Amino acid sequence: MAKDTRTIEELSPWEDARRMLVKAKDEGIATVWDRLAEQTPHCSFCDQGLTCNKCVMGPCRVNPKGPKRQLGVCGADGDLTVARNFGRFVAAGAASHSDHGRDLLEALEAVSHGTAPGYAVRDTDKLARLCAEVGIATLGLDAASQAKALAEHFFEDFGTRRHALSLLSRAPKKRRDIWDATRSTPRGIDRECVEMLHRTHMGVDCDPVSICLHAARTALADGWGGSMIGTELSDVLFGTPRPATVEANLGVLRADSVNILVHGHSPVVSEMILAAARDPEMLAKAKAAGAAGVNVAGLCCTGNEVLMRQGVPLAGNHLMTELALVTGAVEMVVADYQCVMPSLVQIASCYHTRFVSTSEKARFPGGTHLEFTLENARDKAREAVELAIEAFTRRDAGRVDIPTTPVSLRTGYSNEAVIEALGGSAEPLLAAIKIGLVRGVVGIVGCNNPKLPHDGVLTGLAKELIRQDILVVVTGCATVAMGKAGLMTTEGLEQAGVGLAEFCSRFDLPPVLHVGSCVDNSRILALCGMLADALGVDIADLPVAASAPEWYSEKAAAIGLYAVASGIMTHLGLPPNILGSELVTGLALEGLEGVFGASFVVEPDPVKAAEAISRRITAKRLALGLNDRFDGAVFS
Repeated sequence: MAKDTRTIEELSPWEDARRMLVKAKDEGIATVWDRLAEQTPHCSFCDQGLTCNKCVMGPCRVNPKGPKRQLGVCGADGDLTVARNFGRFVAAGAASHSDHGRDLLEALEAVSHGTAPGYAVRDTDKLARLCAEVGIATLGLDAASQAKALAEHFFEDFGTRRHALSLLSRAPKKRRDIWDATRSTPRGIDRECVEMLHRTHMGVDCDPVSICLHAARTALADGWGGSMIGTELSDVLFGTPRPATVEANLGVLRADSVNILVHGHSPVVSEMILAAARDPEMLAKAKAAGAAGVNVAGLCCTGNEVLMRQGVPLAGNHLMTELALVTGAVEMVVADYQCVMPSLVQIASCYHTRFVSTSEKARFPGGTHLEFTLENARDKAREAVELAIEAFTRRDAGRVDIPTTPVSLRTGYSNEAVIEALGGSAEPLLAAIKIGLVRGVVGIVGCNNPKLPHDGVLTGLAKELIRQDILVVVTGCATVAMGKAGLMTTEGLEQAGVGLAEFCSRFDLPPVLHVGSCVDNSRILALCGMLADALGVDIADLPVAASAPEWYSEKAAAIGLYAVASGIMTHLGLPPNILGSELVTGLALEGLEGVFGASFVVEPDPVKAAEAISRRITAKRLALGLNDRFDGAVFS
């Protein structure tokens, strides 16, 4: 088996990860880093986006340069091939997050009909606000009737009959005018994804620029549609997050308890697992099996969901999922969908661990499949917890190694919570930005990629930004990284610049605010829209930026593109597979600036990336007539 030539110290900065990497090696268990080594060197055509298998005249490899310049069998050149591949890549990402949103919408509808035992509307105030926002009269309607009406309204956003999505009204009018002028206004969530598949079929759209612009429209359908609906309805059904202090890293596992890890992205399953694990009958069964109790911890974005709302500890992010099982202390992984490595089934089989899949759309051969529906979820959750308790009786104590103690972090900064922390309005943040106390705001979003040092670009970038008085908001897999780095408590202010430290101290905020799972990047869009409206400008005029430093997935491509199409410069630690086309690469790095007022920056070095973001923020501040640094004005 090939091995990664990097040292363990180069792979990850964290003690819990390093100890589990050593243990995995000693026990002969291959990890994501080992499999990456086996796959390298990668095919250069694939790396550059120059391969096509969309029809059986191929597959084709297109060489756009040199004396051996080639076209695909159909005649597609490199630009068209790259654009087609990237368009489908974005469509898959947008479909994934938006299908998550649809699941929440179906849950809301079932709750409104009383057919989802154990689920309920927990934030009735937010439900009423959403109804009012989309024009539903709530006078005389109870919560169930409001939920039914809202579900019916949002279902229309997934279809084909509308000219624009409901929540686009949260974007400034200047931004919406740009979308209309560029024919980028998303009309229906499913419609844009389907149209992308149609456009990229052989013999349909052969203009690479046209395909890329539709990719932006497809991404916007996710950010201002499917993801935003998913976020808002999660709050309605499971509660709008509020600030709390929680724990993270592999130290949250307990040697004396039944450990269940919830993994994936949807809170529909994890909320029921948590309820079952807290049930007195289940706790009694755990104690009868010799355990002190049942300990639920999270992985990836499902972990973020229950972290934000339920205070459930977070065991790790994407590159920690395999290593969590290597502790030998995990009785069960309960997975819903997205970012769940198939390797987890094999690694679980090396221990007493049960791997349980729960979604009809996400099956994992070799695991245990307990299909959760809205009707049976409560019963299935109890069944899963009972299986975990049984697995505890088979645990080999000699193979258990919980490598560290947990760290604390602050979570729960929904937009509502941020406004509440600021005293009821965004005005204090705006005032701090105007005088330079806070130079700008940057969203750093999740994912890990084994090509890069684990969490290294994430934390390196965040440290540089807060040192330069730039407030950071964070989602998804980046959350654990920031928590381990000590940036998500007020103690992290010691690493911040003087201005940011003063602002955050005034309002008891850490320098890095956790706003949710990766679907909750829509909170960042909504916050930018709110700030732009308050200043009377477009989002592209704000001193803001976004970053996906260690991204890997199709969803991240959709997220990055909807940020750019919303007017937010977006940094990527690695390029997408588009480098085979100078046209598409130029569009991404420069051309989109002229279309949407923002473009991508690709830079794996966190210090250089911070410099690029800081220059962008400086330019936006000066264009607004603001000093770039704190001018000594009194902040009140």
